Amino acid sequence: MKKSTMRKYAKLIVRVGANVQKGQPVLLYVSVDQSEFAAMVAEECYRAGASRVQMEWSCQTITKLAYRHQSLKTLSTVLPWQEEKFKQMAEDCPCRIHIASEDPDGLKGINMEKMQKAQMATYPIIKPYRDAIESKHQWTIAAVPSAAWAKKVFPDMKKSQAIEALWEAILNAVRVSDDPDNDPMIEWARHNENFKKRCNWLNAQKFDYLTYKSANGTDFRADLIPEGIWCGGGEYTKQGNYFNPNMPTEEIFTSPMKGKAEGKVVSTKPLSYQGQLIENFWIRFEGGEAVEWDAEKGKELLDRMLSMDEGARRLGELALIPCSSPINQSGILFYETLFDENASCHLALGRGFNDCIEDHLNKTNEECHALGINESMIHVDFMIGAPDMEITGYKNGVATPIFVGGEWAN
Repeated sequence: MKKSTMRKYAKLIVRVGANVQKGQPVLLYVSVDQSEFAAMVAEECYRAGASRVQMEWSCQTITKLAYRHQSLKTLSTVLPWQEEKFKQMAEDCPCRIHIASEDPDGLKGINMEKMQKAQMATYPIIKPYRDAIESKHQWTIAAVPSAAWAKKVFPDMKKSQAIEALWEAILNAVRVSDDPDNDPMIEWARHNENFKKRCNWLNAQKFDYLTYKSANGTDFRADLIPEGIWCGGGEYTKQGNYFNPNMPTEEIFTSPMKGKAEGKVVSTKPLSYQGQLIENFWIRFEGGEAVEWDAEKGKELLDRMLSMDEGARRLGELALIPCSSPINQSGILFYETLFDENASCHLALGRGFNDCIEDHLNKTNEECHALGINESMIHVDFMIGAPDMEITGYKNGVATPIFVGGEWAN
């Protein structure tokens, strides 16, 4: 991939994704094998006026070794210096930029019970610091190809060809090209304006609940929060800074009413979770909770995901994406939720979003949860969209089509 195009992408991530402001610190989360692109992003952060850019390096191989060789006690311990880092983050509220590039199968074979117990042990320590920065900082997730990920997506290509093909697919999804006339920042401004129009229509309807139906077995109802709103594209911090959390994004989403969901949903794409895949699965909800499920592949992983905590079996998100989404039209299965969720209508198990509540910037975490936002240590999107998907909104018993044949009804 041309260095000039990569730099254009890095600038987009910093200026439109995180929207780094002058004087703000930045935390950049990135894999060790992406140091070249990380340097481009860091340079763009400084050009935007960042006071400092702190790197948080990761490596799946090292992570896998840690889970294999460290004791559960060690994995479950948050050391004092680590907690001090979280405290500093809560004080500084830095922009956080995540660059995804992991191998979808990179953690295959680890002891999932050990991983789950360690995460459950550390979560209560980390959660207060995560809550402290809610709505106070900009953050974004973008992606670059790694060799392992590229070969997973394009298994019949040579490694170099697969990496180039995945670069192309990623850049197409985020509206970046080699064309000198291409200005992705202008493209994203238009994109966000389209999101705004869709959200305005949905918010004007004030639906009580939605139903989903598809010939594959999906037959499902989710109630909405009366004070809830639909969101999409960018959002604002309490300081008034606008940013785009996901690059790419094609979804309009809301958080449903905690504890009010009924019926069965069938997955239409594999789910990459904690470096492993769950494929061809379904979940049945009753009284707002998942009560029955199965998977052709990754059933044990699905079991563990749904038992992470009390809120893991409840829903935190409903997202609407038409089959005409450019990511879906590409025909590529990315094995990465950041992309695959934007090819298909999806739901999310676990934590809901406070920003899906009216006037959320002036409400506390507790107030948002009291209104119906689900709380959990996980937030896992899984895809249910299909070409025949019918989604209907109901207000006072009156039905209004939202999706017909997998597309927006209007």
